[in-house]
Amino acid sequence: MITASDIFNISSAKQFEKMALKVFRFQYDNNAVYRAFCEFLKQDKQSVKSLQQIPFLPIQFFKSHEVVSNNDPSETIFTSSATTGSATSKHFVTDLSLYEQSYRQAFSQFYGNIEDYTVLALLPSYLERQGSSLIYMVEDLIKLSNNPNSGFYLHNNAELLEKIKSLATEGQNIILIGVTYALLDLIEYAQSALIPLQEFGSSLIIMETGGMKGRRKEMIREELHTILTNGFGVKAIHSEYGMTELLSQAYSLGEGIFECPNWMQMLVRDTEDPLTYIANGKTGGINVIDLANLNSCSFIATQDLGKKYDNGSFEVLGRFDNSDIRGCNLMVL
Repeated sequence: MITASDIFNISSAKQFEKMALKVFRFQYDNNAVYRAFCEFLKQDKQSVKSLQQIPFLPIQFFKSHEVVSNNDPSETIFTSSATTGSATSKHFVTDLSLYEQSYRQAFSQFYGNIEDYTVLALLPSYLERQGSSLIYMVEDLIKLSNNPNSGFYLHNNAELLEKIKSLATEGQNIILIGVTYALLDLIEYAQSALIPLQEFGSSLIIMETGGMKGRRKEMIREELHTILTNGFGVKAIHSEYGMTELLSQAYSLGEGIFECPNWMQMLVRDTEDPLTYIANGKTGGINVIDLANLNSCSFIATQDLGKKYDNGSFEVLGRFDNSDIRGCNLMVL
């Protein structure tokens, strides 16, 4: 039996691989969708002896199948946002405590004690729909901050700016978690209202998440982060890399370079051959190992493009468009 302690106490690469192989065998035996996918690839559990041999389930399966590794009832179902007419991903979560331990411990690993911060959330597109795993996480972090000033903001930019000014004046540490387009809107509002937002930068951590959500044109990261650093008067923009289909997040403390918590890891596959891996520093498709996904699938082939570096950190460079995705004929099970 695999326990939460086994997953969240990993402290070495050797330990990670050993646990990943154990989780693989568990999910092969208990996840009907994942097992069918492995069998389609003619990969049985006895032949898999390294991380690179583990089959990675295309993320699109979460749109078409119930990806679960036990028979327990779901405690919640996290859903993705969707453009008109497209299917949403559904992550059936049978043990929310795994998610809670994952994001709480990861936050502590990268930022320290949550009670040292005021957590402000500017996540309108997430608040306006049901089933967001990000909202679940941020709501809990707000509660754990044990700070009456922590909270969500929707379209009330004037109130948010006043709160940032007040907190910065008091010398409080502030984390502002915002969807990208809303952070840009906040900067423009501050400029139009002649509010010197840059004066508060020494107290601020800006963590961007999500993206433009169809509200603004997409930008390359360098352009976006230049606008955000100048607009907020901060030295770097932090980012969170997570998704509906995962129960763990990677974090970037600047320059778009992400690091994983100890129970999460990235591999980068060849864009032409999804079963082959490429050298560090080269661009390919991101495969995620998230051992907190014990009760669904821990091995997911995403639609993100990225690079991995020798120290295990990685960059996200964009997404495949539909014509770029190779190997998705593997879905015809």
